[in-house]
Amino acid sequence: MSSAKPLVDRFARAITYLRLSVTDRCDLRCAYCMPERMTFLPKAEVLSLEELHRMALGFIDRGIRKIRLTGGEPLVRRDMIELVRALGRKLGDGLDELTMTTNGTQLAGFAHELAEAGVRRINVSLDTLDREKFARLSRRDSLPAVMEGLAAARDAGLAVKINTVALKDLNEDEIPDIVAWAHGQDFDATLIEVMPLGEVEEDRIDHFLPLVAVKERLDRLWTLTASEHRTGGPARYFDVAETGGRLGLITPLTGNFCEGCNRLRVTATGQLFACLGGDERVDLRAAMRSANPEAELHAALDTAMRIKPERHNFAIDRRGQAPALARHMSMTGG
Repeated sequence: MSSAKPLVDRFARAITYLRLSVTDRCDLRCAYCMPERMTFLPKAEVLSLEELHRMALGFIDRGIRKIRLTGGEPLVRRDMIELVRALGRKLGDGLDELTMTTNGTQLAGFAHELAEAGVRRINVSLDTLDREKFARLSRRDSLPAVMEGLAAARDAGLAVKINTVALKDLNEDEIPDIVAWAHGQDFDATLIEVMPLGEVEEDRIDHFLPLVAVKERLDRLWTLTASEHRTGGPARYFDVAETGGRLGLITPLTGNFCEGCNRLRVTATGQLFACLGGDERVDLRAAMRSANPEAELHAALDTAMRIKPERHNFAIDRRGQAPALARHMSMTGG
């Protein structure tokens, strides 16, 4: 596949960023993400680490320059670090960056190994600094473990970005404190609008907080200046004069950013979703397990470029609204 053409969709967008889920399982049960009694995939349906590695190499051959490992929670997968090490060997040889999104609960045990394997920065999902509220939101009393993991990441030299989902009436008043705390730790901070993926126990409109309103409040507290900083993802960044840190905003509902989309998502079962907000998919597991996996993967990626939509159609604008898609974020890959 080394002579295969780069991935470019029908809207002339070059696809250079792969978000690769290694598991749908998670050791938290965040209320906006999944139900308490979540049904996870049978392990037999999940790609082996060897299959994930060979698939990732195929993507790199087609021009993918950045891979983010996701879940669920990627670090709950057994022997996950072996995949990180294998992909890390491609850094400087087709791959520019290998990163990870994690909830941080397992990070204390893996931070130094991640750094040794070539990971230079990670995203850590954290929606509150209050232990009681954390336990209520995630349905697990794991904030101390997350804090231990963040300390280990800093000690290992990993750059950290804190990802916080903005939730009306849940962490709305705490957002300035989270941002100030993150910047005080030399972490970047990014705020994210809640996305309508999968059925959960509560109505998402009760907790949907438009980031335009959040930014208006932050503008009254601090001096925010638009930044030219880019990471290859969808966030728009601002420098905060008073904290000396960087703030990102991800606005899938109030500020569509699809025109610059450079991403594909692959689930742990090998389903390639051309758009987080769409059902367009290609079965890469079938390709990888075919008699001619290299050619079939090549053909499947070509199909993905033809079906990738121009934009998503997320909306949270009325009570009782069904989720945009039945699948949960943990299944798709965060």
